[in-house]
Amino acid sequence: MTQVQGTCTLVGAGPGDPELLTLKALKALQAATVLLVDDLVSDEIVAMASPAARVVYVGKRGGCKSTPQAFIEKLMLTEVRRGEQVVRLKGGDPFIFGRGGEEVEGLRAAGVEPVVVNGITSGLAAMGSLNVPLTHREHAHGVVFVTGHAKPGDSGTDWPALAATAHTAKLTLVIYMGVSGAAHIQAQLLTGLPASTPVAVVQNASLPQQRHLATTLGQLAQDMATHAMASPAVMVVGQVTASLALAWAHPDAIGRAA
Repeated sequence: MTQVQGTCTLVGAGPGDPELLTLKALKALQAATVLLVDDLVSDEIVAMASPAARVVYVGKRGGCKSTPQAFIEKLMLTEVRRGEQVVRLKGGDPFIFGRGGEEVEGLRAAGVEPVVVNGITSGLAAMGSLNVPLTHREHAHGVVFVTGHAKPGDSGTDWPALAATAHTAKLTLVIYMGVSGAAHIQAQLLTGLPASTPVAVVQNASLPQQRHLATTLGQLAQDMATHAMASPAVMVVGQVTASLALAWAHPDAIGRAA
């Protein structure tokens, strides 16, 4: 008897606002029989799935107890082999710090070719919500998405080298998962970037509880502590963010979380 095999789709749920979900992602959600859902996916997006779908929460959030990646990948394969239409629902985009690459490799090694549906990554959504670009012909010739949280045993990002490159090449740095290491990142970036470099910090991008802070690299860690900026948040370093401070008319608004 031929074994029935299901499918697996890695879906980017975007930064949280249900209206930022793509049509392709919505179709995959509605067709799913099993959903494996990350912590940062909003309840409103999960509610868009078929009522008959089985929802399994496999929490992945920096700084918190998480479901082991190996267990998640094993669960994905188990459900596919049972004939289920599996959707691995991930915050942001599966291929930008979503460990989607690891999951694709694991599925392919087991003979399963997944489908990947991209989502809007939080670094883009954060600045878009404030009408601030990540690139600009005069101020930023490119953008670098970088993690502030290294894999255990990994030396992590070479911040001084990145800072020097960003300074000479006019690059915007979008730092994910860097809140807990903000002071260290700040000190390292200051080896190659001026203390006056504008920085924006956006917490809960695209959600009703979104907050943002406009500051400078020299004041970053201090201002984040003062205004209790917490995860999940992205830090955006570069001249493009200077317009945030300029847009606030009265002086006591500059640098404040909003």
